Amino acid sequence: MSAQGDCEFLVKRARELVPQDPYAAKAWLITARTLYPTDFNIQYEMYSIERNAERTASAGRLLYDIFVNFPEQPVVWREIAVITAALRNDSQDKHAQFLKGVFETLPGPVQCKMLLKATEQCFNTLEKAEMLLLLLKRFPESVVQHGVSLGESLLEAETVEDLDTPVNCFRKLFVCDVLPLILNNPEMCLPVSLLYKYMHKAAEFYICYVTREPSADGQMQGSQEVGGLKSPGRGRGQRYVIDGLSEKSSVVTEPWERLLEMVGVVGSLCDWQGEKGSRSYSELLQRITELCRYMSAADGEGFARCCGQIVTCCTLVLFHSAFHYVSAVQPSLFQDVVAGHASLSLCPWVLLEDLSSVYTDVEVERKHAHKKRKLADGREKTMSSDDEDVLAKGRGRHIVVNKTEMPSWAETLEHFRTARESWDLLHSHQSLETEFVKICSSWKTEMWLWFRIFLTDMIIYQGQYRKALSSLALMSSLQLQQNQNQNSLSTSSTLETHRAIIQQASCHYALGEYRMACEKLLEVVAGLTPQNQEAVKSSEEQRKPRSKTRKGNDLRLFPCTSKSILPFCLQLMLACFKLRAFTDNRDDLSLGHVIVLLQHDWPQGENLFLKAVDKICQQGSFQYENFFNYVTNIDMLEEFAYLRTTEGGRVQLELLPNQGMLIKHHTVTRGITKGVKEDFRLAMERQVSRCGENLLTVLHRFCINEKIILIQSLP
Repeated sequence: MSAQGDCEFLVKRARELVPQDPYAAKAWLITARTLYPTDFNIQYEMYSIERNAERTASAGRLLYDIFVNFPEQPVVWREIAVITAALRNDSQDKHAQFLKGVFETLPGPVQCKMLLKATEQCFNTLEKAEMLLLLLKRFPESVVQHGVSLGESLLEAETVEDLDTPVNCFRKLFVCDVLPLILNNPEMCLPVSLLYKYMHKAAEFYICYVTREPSADGQMQGSQEVGGLKSPGRGRGQRYVIDGLSEKSSVVTEPWERLLEMVGVVGSLCDWQGEKGSRSYSELLQRITELCRYMSAADGEGFARCCGQIVTCCTLVLFHSAFHYVSAVQPSLFQDVVAGHASLSLCPWVLLEDLSSVYTDVEVERKHAHKKRKLADGREKTMSSDDEDVLAKGRGRHIVVNKTEMPSWAETLEHFRTARESWDLLHSHQSLETEFVKICSSWKTEMWLWFRIFLTDMIIYQGQYRKALSSLALMSSLQLQQNQNQNSLSTSSTLETHRAIIQQASCHYALGEYRMACEKLLEVVAGLTPQNQEAVKSSEEQRKPRSKTRKGNDLRLFPCTSKSILPFCLQLMLACFKLRAFTDNRDDLSLGHVIVLLQHDWPQGENLFLKAVDKICQQGSFQYENFFNYVTNIDMLEEFAYLRTTEGGRVQLELLPNQGMLIKHHTVTRGITKGVKEDFRLAMERQVSRCGENLLTVLHRFCINEKIILIQSLP
């Protein structure tokens, strides 16, 4: 019998004995190994028996022997692959724990060599990176040799794969696992340019991760688990799987805090001016603001170092604050915000011109003595801070917001202010702006809908309305693209569309383009549902005027709901028609529209109504055939009834359909004239019976039915 045949016989005999007498089987194999010390099958069979019996120490010794003596055997690498997979998966399975124990029994140099060899056996980029990462975590001294090359290979793989988002498996491994090992290794000495490159790659990943859009099913579907990499910490969010990683490995906890911590580490490595590690983003901005004051006095090298520090830090503060502002005004955009507010309303908020002065900026000299005016005492008092407040820090416009509807109003407006300050700093010097533009171009921020929302609100705040209209057009196209990608026809997307359109209307109004403003307003109104009378009353409470009239350049944050937006649309339409109605030229149609719109929030508009009555008296006549269709306010009806009396000046009122033509053709017929008076009296009586109708429903119908006339009435 040949030697090979002997070996096969001994192995076979040992296998047969394992179930009945494992010690006899072991004795056979020890004898076989003594006779044939270079035979692989004998030694592997010895290892298999110990492995199957889960005897950790002896299995580890035998694995060491076959790894050293037979490094080229495919079976050995299959066994090592199983062990390294257990190491990567961090599984609590009993067998996986045994395999980890076997690996731990190996000497350190052998472990290192085994992992390196296992890495060479991997042909899949992601799997190879996971294996090498395992090596770097277990043997920190290997980071100097392999850290940067691993990082670059991950970034190169990302480029080769041409992935459409930085939130991918390669970038995640680089940012969350490899980069911390590189930055925290004291033996590493990287050039400043490379540190900035890595910092910006990490920032882009964290920002895109935290601002990722919610998918239709609440998760981003991934492929089969490759390695189940362990990410530091435990996730708190909903299911979100990055393609190529396990669900657990896809979780990134506290991304903003990680980014801030990384800024401190990179700052110390780059020898940043005054960098001691910031505890908050506001503290970081404060330090950068101070640095900007000294930047112009620095020499060439110092200026370049300051420039890089300012741009990097300021950019992060900008996106951090802009994200928190937008997550408050349009929370449905973000995966984590949606997951964290599953039971709460996610309605967007919209920044618009504050039109509180639309009723109060007209002085009325004439007071009618025939009745007492209902100027309630409560309207003369300043609003309590329990109802509303204004955050006005530093110079600029005030932003009014209802504290009850937005409990986090102070924090939201503070983030808006911080983001604006960061933006201004980044554009305070040509060098800073140039570097910032490079970062934005690299990150493709022009495609970030959420950031476009912030930019639009900032431009509106700055009063650059023409520029704001261009920004809103970009925002609308991004919104449409997002809705198509998500196949979304939800209520949320409709509200977000209303948000953009009503901001366009507000900008057109500020530019004096009243017809365009009216067209946009009516487009929004068509999609709104009037609230019931109780909602009307509550909305009146939140818009009580202050005793002190503001300058008219304030802004207000409105929740994008029918309850809030319909009243704003009515106010803005009133503002559009008011100037035209009270010019020296007679325009009964515009004046009639104003009277209809003044019914809203009555009696706030009473002074303006009295001014309209003054003008009608001066004209001696007034024609508005839609009067009885839409005017249901009892005070207004009483006033117009009074105008027809001798005491009221016998004003000729043509308020009935075709009344003007009827009078024109029958001016000599007293019976016809008497009939017209009787028709007016009956119409007025019928109108009084309508005073209990829901006013918002009446005004909503006015906007829908008279859309063409309303638009054509404006220049």
